[in-house]
Amino acid sequence: MSTIKNNGEILYLYDARMCNPNGDPDDENRPRMDMATETNLVTDVRLKRYIRDYLGEKGYTIFVTKAEGVVIAGDRLKQVLGKDKQPGPDDLPELLKKLIDVRMFGATMPIKGERRGEGESLSLIGPIQFNWGYSLNRVELVDTNAITSQFASEAQAKQGTIGRDFRVYYSLLAFHGIVSAARARLIAKAGKDEEGTALSAADLALLDEAMLKAIPLFATRSKIGQYPRLYLRFIYKDAETFIGDLRDELAVEPERGLRSISDYKLVLDKMIPRLKRAGEKVEKVLVWQSPQLVTTASGGDCSVKEVLEEIFGRDRVEELAV
Repeated sequence: MSTIKNNGEILYLYDARMCNPNGDPDDENRPRMDMATETNLVTDVRLKRYIRDYLGEKGYTIFVTKAEGVVIAGDRLKQVLGKDKQPGPDDLPELLKKLIDVRMFGATMPIKGERRGEGESLSLIGPIQFNWGYSLNRVELVDTNAITSQFASEAQAKQGTIGRDFRVYYSLLAFHGIVSAARARLIAKAGKDEEGTALSAADLALLDEAMLKAIPLFATRSKIGQYPRLYLRFIYKDAETFIGDLRDELAVEPERGLRSISDYKLVLDKMIPRLKRAGEKVEKVLVWQSPQLVTTASGGDCSVKEVLEEIFGRDRVEELAV
């Protein structure tokens, strides 16, 4: 598999209805919020966890596993390689070949390099990076309810435990991501700080698949009610182009009092000028839109795919299938 040579950019929307998209462990696991702006927040770590779990279930080897108890990074690398000794610089190509999440997101691994002392680690910055996600609408929190467990937390306890159940009524969450060709290039000589991860086009196709399937498939009691609604991945013609965060140009009308996807429309008008300025720098756009998401431009309903085809032409727009 050849390493990617062109930059890319991602716009990803999913919604959350009557659930907790990303609890804050420092705040009783309440949904992460910017209370001043009534904005629901989700970390990039939460999104990457969905992707890792999906790829792991598909049979791909994952470095950052969701295992029981504490996982020691050095032991995990030995397990991946099937060796008893601590990995060295010469093992890096094999590790990258096996660990798809490292090729995507990077990692800090205990690999001793030429200029590193005993116990130091190699940090690889992943080509795929996401901002924190935030809601495009104003989000209201559901009044909390006490939840009880019939099982005691300790053998000597006489009764079950009591907790709090925190949820949002409805949140349309948006993420911006980048794909850096420079971060993907694999430097032949291991043990340097500027190594890439050898991310391939096949890896990106798996990312597309995971973004469209992972969140509903890995629902838990607090996460059920979340579904992908819009996914765009721009592929540029070079390793220098970025057009920036398109979330700034999206608007939800109305933005308050929402309870479901049928309560609003997503307005695309402000996004169109930025896409037109990108023009010939775009080689291809991959697009998927939920049938339930209504989008509008110039006062009329239209699909995102139709807007993209008008700007870039049909030959540069490819619709993804779930």
